[in-house]
This record gives sequence, structure tokens and C-alpha cells, in this order.
Amino acid sequence: MKNFVGDLNLKKYEDYVNVFDALSHPARIKIIGILAEGRQYVSELARLVNISRPLLYMHLKKLETARLVTSTMELSDSGKAMKYYVLEDFELQVTKELLNQLSETIVIESPGGKQ
Repeated sequence: MKNFVGDLNLKKYEDYVNVFDALSHPARIKIIGILAEGRQYVSELARLVNISRPLLYMHLKKLETARLVTSTMELSDSGKAMKYYVLEDFELQVTKELLNQLSETIVIESPGGKQ
């Protein structure tokens, strides 16, 4: 099975770190759950998650960095710019074998720069 997020096939541990980081907060899981039902306008999404728009944008930035969500700007009939977010297709299967494989490529340096 291949793990993917949108058009990105996850291969390196850096790819997974962004996804794991994005999934590490309950508000971001809530956002994903809402977007799984369909695209959503920013103001409505903030209301549904029950957080401020600035805080919502912080969470959406993490999800965008991981490529879990994408956004588009559209003009309403009244000419107002509206930003919509949509959940990308993704599939992740985390196994001990995957984590073992990823761990083999990680090099952790000591604070003094020596290994």
C-alpha cells in the first residue's frame, strides 16, 4: 500500500513529519472532519470549529503545509472575496514496519554537533 496526500506520495520521514504534526491537534482533526463533508468558507468554518479566524488560519496553515487541505478564492455575487477550503484525498497506514523504515534514515546530532 502506498501512503499519499493529494498528489504527494509519502516516501521520506520529512513527508510524514508534516502530516503527523498537522494531525497532532484536536482542532485540526475537527477541521478535517468538517471538510470531509465538503468545502467550507472560512467564516463558517471558524464558527463550526468554535475558534477565532486568526486561530483558524494558524491551524489551516499547518494543514496546508502537510498538503491535507487546499484553498481557493472566489468572488460572491456581491463582489466580496471569499476563501474556501477543501480536504485533499489522502490515505495513511502507519505500521511498525513503516516507522522502522523511516527511523533508519534519521540522523540525530548531539547539541555539540557530534553524533
